[in-house]
Amino acid sequence: MHFPVHLLALFIIPFLPTSLISVNAQTCENYGTANAGQCACPTGFGGPTCALPGCHGTIFDGAQRQFASTTGTGSAALANLTAAGCACEAGWGGTGCNGSSASPDISSAGAVQNGTMVCNTQPRVWAAGQMSCQVINPTLQAIFSGQSTLNIERTLDPGLSPLPGSTSFGAKSSASAQLFYDGVEQFYCHADTCAQTLSSNSTKWECQNLQCTCRPGTTFCGGAPASDLTGAINGLSGALGIDCAAIDAATGKAPCHFVQSTLQSLFGSAGLGLDGCAFGECVRQSVIDAGGGAVADPAQTVESSKLSGGVIAGLVVVGVLVLLALVLLLVGFLRQRAARKDGNRDLDKAHVGVEWKGLSYMVPSARNFFTRQAQGSSDDKTILDSITGRVNSGQMMAILGPSGAGKTTLVEILAGKNKIGVTTGSVSFPSQSGKAPRIGFVPQQDILPPTLTVYETLLFAARLRLPESVPDIEKQERVRELLGKLGIDHIQDTRIGDVTGGKARGISGGEMRRVSIGLELISAPDVLLLDEPTSGLDSVSAARIANVLHAIAHDPVNPIPVIASIHQPSSLLYQKFDLILLLAHGRALYSGPGGFAPVRHFASAGAGVVPPYQEGYNVAEYLLDVASDPPASLFPMGDQMSSLGAWARRALSLENGNGEGNEKTGVSVRPVANSAYATTFLTQLQYLCGREWKTLKRDKTLFLAHVLVSAVLGVFCGGLYYQTGVTISGFQSRVGCLFFLGALIAFSALSALYNIVEIRPLFLRERSGAYYSPTAWLLSRFFFDMIPLRLIPTIIVSTITYWMAGLSPDAARFFKFLFILVLYSLGMTLYNFLLGTLFQNGGIAILLSALSALYQMTFAGFFVNLSDIPPVLRWLQWLAPLKYSLEALSVNEVGSGLMIQDTLQGVPVNVSAALIMQLLFGFGLNNYYRDVLILFGFIAGFGLGVIGVVFFFVRERR
Repeated sequence: MHFPVHLLALFIIPFLPTSLISVNAQTCENYGTANAGQCACPTGFGGPTCALPGCHGTIFDGAQRQFASTTGTGSAALANLTAAGCACEAGWGGTGCNGSSASPDISSAGAVQNGTMVCNTQPRVWAAGQMSCQVINPTLQAIFSGQSTLNIERTLDPGLSPLPGSTSFGAKSSASAQLFYDGVEQFYCHADTCAQTLSSNSTKWECQNLQCTCRPGTTFCGGAPASDLTGAINGLSGALGIDCAAIDAATGKAPCHFVQSTLQSLFGSAGLGLDGCAFGECVRQSVIDAGGGAVADPAQTVESSKLSGGVIAGLVVVGVLVLLALVLLLVGFLRQRAARKDGNRDLDKAHVGVEWKGLSYMVPSARNFFTRQAQGSSDDKTILDSITGRVNSGQMMAILGPSGAGKTTLVEILAGKNKIGVTTGSVSFPSQSGKAPRIGFVPQQDILPPTLTVYETLLFAARLRLPESVPDIEKQERVRELLGKLGIDHIQDTRIGDVTGGKARGISGGEMRRVSIGLELISAPDVLLLDEPTSGLDSVSAARIANVLHAIAHDPVNPIPVIASIHQPSSLLYQKFDLILLLAHGRALYSGPGGFAPVRHFASAGAGVVPPYQEGYNVAEYLLDVASDPPASLFPMGDQMSSLGAWARRALSLENGNGEGNEKTGVSVRPVANSAYATTFLTQLQYLCGREWKTLKRDKTLFLAHVLVSAVLGVFCGGLYYQTGVTISGFQSRVGCLFFLGALIAFSALSALYNIVEIRPLFLRERSGAYYSPTAWLLSRFFFDMIPLRLIPTIIVSTITYWMAGLSPDAARFFKFLFILVLYSLGMTLYNFLLGTLFQNGGIAILLSALSALYQMTFAGFFVNLSDIPPVLRWLQWLAPLKYSLEALSVNEVGSGLMIQDTLQGVPVNVSAALIMQLLFGFGLNNYYRDVLILFGFIAGFGLGVIGVVFFFVRERR
């Protein structure tokens, strides 16, 4: 048969190792031993150099038996058993007539005396046995079309052999083998440290220190230059396995496998298949009665299932993680229980005032921004300039001024919000108790969970912001009382809804504002600050808000100071405030009592430069007209205290000498009392998960979309690769199927990014209010994003595709396949979490996520062989999680013993899929567990990145 040489180069020679094992010059071939100038040859070999195989006679004849003579001259002088016409004597068989096949067999030798020789024709070895097998492999037969025979001698204990040196060869627990091709020995091998393992249906020999030597000039070893396997054969090393099944009763023979790492990569995990193996061993009955050799009794070893080191290490890691989680859960439970038994303590109530002196705020220019110092540059923008004022408990102050006057900035600084600029001056909270006050801050924008009802929203805040020692029943009662106080008890079971997101509309804007106020009031604050609480509301809704605030400030039992910035109040709303602070260009034009007091002030201080007030005109609008373009004479020239009027001076001196406590100089920060969480971590996680569960139940669109899409894509992918064959193109399709699943997971994880971007404002508000720790929020988000939106859809699409595509039917392989996809999905989810938290602009985050998915697809190994990538770019594959996922999935598939059966130009190909995998994609055969560890590394890296970004960067900055 004519065989195209390039096929050999494609499938065999490029894959086999090219390094040679150095073999010392020796006078004896077949690993015979030289002694006194003569060679002690293996069983069935003789001649001066042990190069002549036995022909005629029996192994009991030793060196006196007839050997096949050589033909040819020089390097071509080779002994050929086929040409010699050897015929075995009765009772002997195998290549070279080395195997005994005469009766009686050991199975019927019970009545024979102990000294009687019996014939063992089973795979098991008692002392030293011969076996002869046919090497039948379509690919090898296409290259070497003749008949290949492998002879193996396994020596368990030579001392128990009938005639050591003739019926056995080598030391204890050793093995030797010779391969004949068309009657000519091609190469020979030797291994030691062997152990025999028995089971009910197989016999295994496992040896170490394999070494092989190719005979120069033979067909395999240089006789045909295009198929010279000398380097490959001499390079065989390491462990050797000889696995034989039970004898077939019909044929009297058994199939075996010659197992070695290189051969496994070529022909599958079972190694090189051997057919029609015949066994023969002459052994005394006494050896059988004694149970065979005494080499640590390996012959009596029964095969047992063992866990690999990687599996054991993985189980240990999983066990440690589970144990750590249980310990943390127990600690959290004990802390939660202790907190709930800490007495039914209520929040301390104290009459607190708010005082600020010389408060200034400046945003540095670009060149001064990172120094965080005000340099006095003309480019620096001054927002507030030496503002001073005071509000006592039970008073309401309105901060008025045109747009850009600094109203919102002042309220945020008083509330202790993080500001990007430089703040100077002092803020203090005078009180008789001396404790840091609880500050409530209502931002201008209402940020509320749209799927919860009004009652559920306030109850969520009560459960997390009130002390854990307060019983849940009492918290529910407080929520109901607050609903009545705010006048929204009639809508307590109405979902809040989403005004801007295009979803179902719930409550009105005024009702949302009252809910936002209620979220701060539920924690019983000592000070309440609001940023434009009436903006965007009609006069009726604004009046309701004003009435609520007035009732809160003048509560007869627990009055608190209320400070609100107001953009353009109506006359009725203006009259609700006790104090007025008028700002213009960041400076105070007036600070004092409300009503008509500001009119009288400007009538005296601004006579001639300020237009007079007209009777019946809205005082608030008059003040805004004055502040819109104030004359310079209205601003204080020196100490601002001089412009505050007598009332302000009395207010500021009221507490002088009594200790002002809690004074904050420099950048104002939120008091310590609000930085500690009112509940334990386990309680925070409990209620966060409860809210996530309600959201998932009420807004099923995203979950149902993921499940439906995963089912449809699973059927599509399974149909596209339906029952993929075992040809070369079929194997490429298998890897394509695995690649498709990985790419699908990479792009579907984009929804995790969108979820984070969408919920980010709510997290910022609740974090600034000390509802819960970032860790509790991250865990709840992870659980309710990973399980319903990643894990379940991944299982659906993977299961459908796996069985429709006809991948490995082994259950263990399926779960390993699923494990890799879950790990990859987990990694991609955390990666998108990282992008979603790192970038406030969701468009940038989505763009980077999509580009990174394309990058991973490029360097995954499917579109381009990883070994062919230029070295300057090859390192980029190390940063592509999809590469490790695809490699692990492919290795898992070929690890099931998948064999490629195809024909090329009429030549049959039957090789291991592992060889094709390495040639086409550059994947490593033993990289599954390495890839698992690397994926865990990506998960840990992304997870730590998310935690770090959330802790240090995802916080409220104004």
